[in-house]
Amino acid sequence: QVQLVESGGGLVQAGGSLRLSCAASGRTFSTYHKAWFRQAPGKEREFVAAITWDGTMTEYADSVKGRFTISRDNAENTVSLQMNSLKPEDTAVYYCAADLSLRDLRLGVPSNWGQGTQVTVSS
Repeated sequence: QVQLVESGGGLVQAGGSLRLSCAASGRTFSTYHKAWFRQAPGKEREFVAAITWDGTMTEYADSVKGRFTISRDNAENTVSLQMNSLKPEDTAVYYCAADLSLRDLRLGVPSNWGQGTQVTVSS
């Protein structure tokens, strides 16, 4: 099992930037694929971005391509999400997730979730 703790959320004006971080504890975190999901009020949780265990591949939702960047530091056991050009529709609780299966991660059914961090973008 991997324990995940997100940080970095907050309130920002449209057009601004935020950087989310997810710190992991537990064994073999470096071998897990990682992802960020988000859930806006009244909506289902949705995929935002993913990165493979070795960082060689990344994937993004169409809605954030070109604005968000996912990265990881296996030495520090962290995964980050740099969010630029934020829009009010990016407002949501953002969750970090990890799984040994990239398929399960992409399907939104990973075995490990963080508690979430709120991101609010004002217009």
